Amino acid sequence: MDEEIKVLAGKTVDKIYRKIKKAQISEFNKFGTSVGIGADGTPTKYVDKIAEDVAVDFIRKSKPRVNVLSEELGFLDLDGDYTFVLDPVDGTRNASRGVPFFSVSLGIGKTKLSDVEYGIVKNIPTGDTFIAEKNHGAFLNNNRVSVPDVPTKLLHSSLTLGRNFDDLTISLAKKGIVRSFGSASLEMCMVAIGALDFYVVGREYMRVTDIAASTLIVREAGGVVTNILGEELDMSLDLNDKTSVITTYNVDLVHRIIS
Repeated sequence: MDEEIKVLAGKTVDKIYRKIKKAQISEFNKFGTSVGIGADGTPTKYVDKIAEDVAVDFIRKSKPRVNVLSEELGFLDLDGDYTFVLDPVDGTRNASRGVPFFSVSLGIGKTKLSDVEYGIVKNIPTGDTFIAEKNHGAFLNNNRVSVPDVPTKLLHSSLTLGRNFDDLTISLAKKGIVRSFGSASLEMCMVAIGALDFYVVGREYMRVTDIAASTLIVREAGGVVTNILGEELDMSLDLNDKTSVITTYNVDLVHRIIS
């Protein structure tokens, strides 16, 4: 991939990071305010809007040209060969409630999840940055990361529960050590570094903007990302596509989870 595109991606993520950190000081009370309906059909919160606006404004004025796919804006055709698959704030509820676990997620691809070539997930409260390039490995703060060869005996997992639970996640909630953190991109990255043994979203409601970058990061760290049937996950770069997700170390552990 052209180095200029990767640099643009990094600068875009940094613009969002700086905007949110600054807004936390003076505008935190507005973060959870609904300001419209996004292209994905869900309410757009103030924190999402200011993050997306600063990113899109920067991308519009930049070279090289890239398209943008974002949950709030939808698809913005800027006559680029590549598309920035952007979730400006992954973990909006955490951000608006003061829970320090939310991110900006940006993947770069063309038509589908499997052709994403570069991804960045930045933990906004901590500044920790996960980066992966296809066939070049995954990194946390410039240090190479990889999934463990063997999972822990008492499995640590993160599950999407609440109104989005299903029978599988309910059964998994009774086993091992279970958490639910509220930011899919970061939870998947936690698997990439071995902090979690697996992450599961049982229902088909995850969009590609949530997982484009983190799927590449997990796979480049040696892990696997499948749907709830254990099939290797792929989907179009389209907000209308939704999926379930299993993220873990290897296919054997996927089979243990779904059985």
